[in-house]
Amino acid sequence: MTHPEFWIRLGGVYFLAFAIFHVLFWRLFDWPTRLAGLDRINRGIMQTLNVCLTFLLFLTGFLLLIYTAEVRHTGLGRALLAGCGLFWLMRAALQWLWFPLQPALSRGLLLVFIAGAGIFFTPLLLMIGGIH
Repeated sequence: MTHPEFWIRLGGVYFLAFAIFHVLFWRLFDWPTRLAGLDRINRGIMQTLNVCLTFLLFLTGFLLLIYTAEVRHTGLGRALLAGCGLFWLMRAALQWLWFPLQPALSRGLLLVFIAGAGIFFTPLLLMIGGIH
């Protein structure tokens, strides 16, 4: 687990798991019923953002799994890792800001998002430390 490639692949799986989670939003959150109370524009925004985010989650997961060596050995790859770490750190901050932390599920998600940031910052730290 001290090899950057392990963490990069784990990050790919992490992204793919969240992509699948987002595919299930319509069913999990009963969006046909719950979004019906929104006007057409806001309902469309919610669904469009979710579909586009789901695509980016799948794409990022795929790229991390298929192009692990390129991510590991290029400046662009390291920038992608840093960006992914910042993305999940930002998501954790937004969880803290906009969601009530009383439900255990919400606190659990906060920890999952912080762990996600760690998944992406770990290979960067290993590479800085000279771990091959």
